[in-house]
Amino acid sequence: MPSLSHETPPNSVAESIVKWLTARRLRAQAIVLALCLWGVCAVDFATPSLFDRSGNLKFQDFLPVYVSSGMIAQHRTAELYSPRAIAEAEQRIITQSTSVQLPNLYGPQVALLFVPLSRLPFLPAGLIWVQISLLMYGICIYLVLKACPRLTAYSRIVAIAAVGFPPLFHVFVRGQTSALVLACFTGALYGFRSDRPWLGGIALGLLMVKPQFLIAIPLILLLSRSWAPFAALTAAVIAQLALAWSYFGSAVMHAYFDSLWHVSRWIGSAELSLAPIQMHSLRSFWLLLIPLPQAAFLLYAVSSIAIVVMAAMVWKSSSPIAPRYAAVILAAVLVNPHLFVYDLLALAPALMLIVHWALRNLQRASSSMLLALSYLAVLLALLGPLSRWTHLQLSVPCFVGLLWVLFKDTSGFALKTQGHKLASGESVVV
Repeated sequence: MPSLSHETPPNSVAESIVKWLTARRLRAQAIVLALCLWGVCAVDFATPSLFDRSGNLKFQDFLPVYVSSGMIAQHRTAELYSPRAIAEAEQRIITQSTSVQLPNLYGPQVALLFVPLSRLPFLPAGLIWVQISLLMYGICIYLVLKACPRLTAYSRIVAIAAVGFPPLFHVFVRGQTSALVLACFTGALYGFRSDRPWLGGIALGLLMVKPQFLIAIPLILLLSRSWAPFAALTAAVIAQLALAWSYFGSAVMHAYFDSLWHVSRWIGSAELSLAPIQMHSLRSFWLLLIPLPQAAFLLYAVSSIAIVVMAAMVWKSSSPIAPRYAAVILAAVLVNPHLFVYDLLALAPALMLIVHWALRNLQRASSSMLLALSYLAVLLALLGPLSRWTHLQLSVPCFVGLLWVLFKDTSGFALKTQGHKLASGESVVV
């Protein structure tokens, strides 16, 4: 990374971190991190059975998707949201005593995508899905890198860091669907960069595959009066639901909405007692810090409102797309009430855009803070389990810090909001 100054000593902790993070050190750390994560994965998964060496089911989170897609293939759609039917189908696959019992929380349109894989045994199907996820991840990283010219000189470091990104490890071992979320955010980035806000809105509307990501984004678009992407997002969501309704019928859709509304029915099996230590949003932050659930929820609601307002102000500004869109992703992650470490995969574009923005503006005092916080954001995803004893999920203040610095950084553009066009990634920096 370029040094902020070659002549004067650093005057802040952030500048000290950035001066220490040379390209050579970053490359070495990324290689070590990647080797450690995937070496552990290789050893842990080197068993012929459904279970790894630690006794965990391989591709565990893929199980309810696989089971529900199998029900569609067998024309048993009426059982898609029956906890008993899902549990029995999962047990037939596992075939041995285990505590694994995962509810189906996905919309029926998501399960429909995986029907071809349901014709294979679970383990080969899961392996194929994670390989597809890795391919999607690699394509998305490449596309975001193309949108960040300042990062091209460090493309090798970006590639190695992408391989060692901790959320990717969790996506693989759990067989998660987070690559779909990443693809939606990447597609939206290209829509907004090309001054096609309707295309960006449609891509964001596809986040209905994990609707918890859509809590903050529509509010941000509304508050910033971004009518075109908001209308496109709404249309994309309605279209998905309408197609699902026409294919599966009212009974299935009512069962799906009922499961979303009555969270208490599945939250116990989806979020076990130690789940908050692997969660990285405002809700889990307050749950760990405050032992009173009602007080924690109130703080989550209040802080979420503040985050949405801050992100809306950044998005409404006339600054280049990099800080604006990064702020939207950060807000979507922070406000998400059910965000585990694997869903931090969605942060990859945001972190790349932030580093690109900081490198373009090294003369700004905030650039060193953005670079230091981006570095910490990657590492702190590894340290979630420590919050079991500290009751402090440090990743969340780091994400909030990134959003706050972007807010301060773009405040100078706020007077240019009326009638401005969406700036591209190559906009002139003021």
